[in-house]
Amino acid sequence: MPSRLTVAREPSDIFKVIGHPDRVRLIEELRVADKDVNTLAVHTHLPPTRVSQHLALLRSHRLVDEKREGRHHVYRLTQPEIAQWIVEAIRFIEQRGPASLSAEAEEARMLWS
Repeated sequence: MPSRLTVAREPSDIFKVIGHPDRVRLIEELRVADKDVNTLAVHTHLPPTRVSQHLALLRSHRLVDEKREGRHHVYRLTQPEIAQWIVEAIRFIEQRGPASLSAEAEEARMLWS
């Protein structure tokens, strides 16, 4: 029984970390290519300070890592499969959400696939 509890705790912790819309958007941006904070801020329309804070949390949970390129810190997903989880979640959301969400879900799926 303790091993099942341990295994159940890991995905729960990951879901908590990615459980913010901004972090989902950052993961989807990093799915395509490695990016620095300023590029992520432009693509997500978020302030760079907020992007940095979210990246710090994602990094502390080993979902992203960073490398230095000159004065820039470039971030990448440590396991790009997490972006696929999010795309798969769209199907789940469509099935349980209102019909009006369908067009938005399809647009997100096209952008993120």
